[in-house]
Amino acid sequence: MSEKTTAGTDKEANKQLNNPLHGVTLEKILTVLREHYSWKDLNRKVELNCFFSHPSIKSSLIFLRKHEWARKKVENLYLELMAAQDDQLPK
Repeated sequence: MSEKTTAGTDKEANKQLNNPLHGVTLEKILTVLREHYSWKDLNRKVELNCFFSHPSIKSSLIFLRKHEWARKKVENLYLELMAAQDDQLPK
């Protein structure tokens, strides 16, 4: 392996270490959000039709995998929820 390839790989690894969503699947994100919010609440917070019209994890996954803009909204809501839960932990 060349130095150039190794340096690129190290850079990617460091980037992923700083990514709070690294290793978290979209299905896991939706499951956590559903445990915390109802479909109605999710639709209020993110306003996506997949949370309003016949919502399910499966149909939401299909929609979110097709539409990056919608997936980003859901990921941001998940990150907000995780940050709020971290703030509530005793220190």
